[in-house]
Amino acid sequence: MNHKHLFYFWQVARAGSVARAAAAINVTPQTLSGQIGLLESSLGTELFARQGRNIVLTEAGKMALEYADELFALSAELEVMIKHHPQGRPTEFRVGVSDAVPKSLACTLLEPAIRGEQPTRLACREWQLDRLLAQLAVHELDMVISDGPLPPGFSVRAYNHRLLDSGVSFLVTREQAALHAADFPACLNHLPLLLPGEDSTLRKSLQPWLERKRIRARVVGEFDDTALMAAFGLRGIGAFPIASIAEEEFVASGKLAVLGRTTEVQVSYFAISVERRLTHPSVLAVIEAAQRLGNPAEADKTGPN
Repeated sequence: MNHKHLFYFWQVARAGSVARAAAAINVTPQTLSGQIGLLESSLGTELFARQGRNIVLTEAGKMALEYADELFALSAELEVMIKHHPQGRPTEFRVGVSDAVPKSLACTLLEPAIRGEQPTRLACREWQLDRLLAQLAVHELDMVISDGPLPPGFSVRAYNHRLLDSGVSFLVTREQAALHAADFPACLNHLPLLLPGEDSTLRKSLQPWLERKRIRARVVGEFDDTALMAAFGLRGIGAFPIASIAEEEFVASGKLAVLGRTTEVQVSYFAISVERRLTHPSVLAVIEAAQRLGNPAEADKTGPN
């Protein structure tokens, strides 16, 4: 198969029009049509069909597009990898961390990437997941760590690699815990509650659990950033949920305590990358760090969403 022909097909399929693709890559529409015709001849099947004035992908075309997406994504990834591996200089490992991921957990997962045999410089960006995924799509990031998989319907072609799962703990000040812990979870009916934002995976998992336990939560605050939610909890404003695996980060100061725990609610953390088969040494180090935490999980085999 001629990769140049495949590239032209890929451009037209993404643009949805021969004219738009021709303008984008500065070739004539006639050249594009001719090259795609040669590709169809070599494959023995049509990749596009006419639908009125428009062209649409055939079933074979849709299959070809999936493979072309992966091929050219790998090509771009190779270019980025080579450029970021200059001889004698540290490798730059660019990671996005969703606001909802506890800082201590992110640090635990990322530390082995810095301490590996190969000199590595970590560039860590913390932001909302959709912004981070946009950067991942254009190869400005090597990986995103999130409290959930790639959202359904998101246009980024990427792969979910499940890192670990955790139950959920509710934290309050030590004084509040002494008064209410014996009555968990019913005490959540009486305590003000701080919750992650509505887009948070933890929030979505908590809501059915609260309903099953017949808890009518009095929500006094919603937060996209876990650290900010904890800062309000530290001032006694309300109880708040976190992944049990991250408890130590929050109770280390002695000012907060565990009100109660549940394994009926699970929060899962994922590494999201453009690689289907992981090869980046720093990404592999993160996966191994998750396994050492004692709750390994296999990579999501479903591929892109």
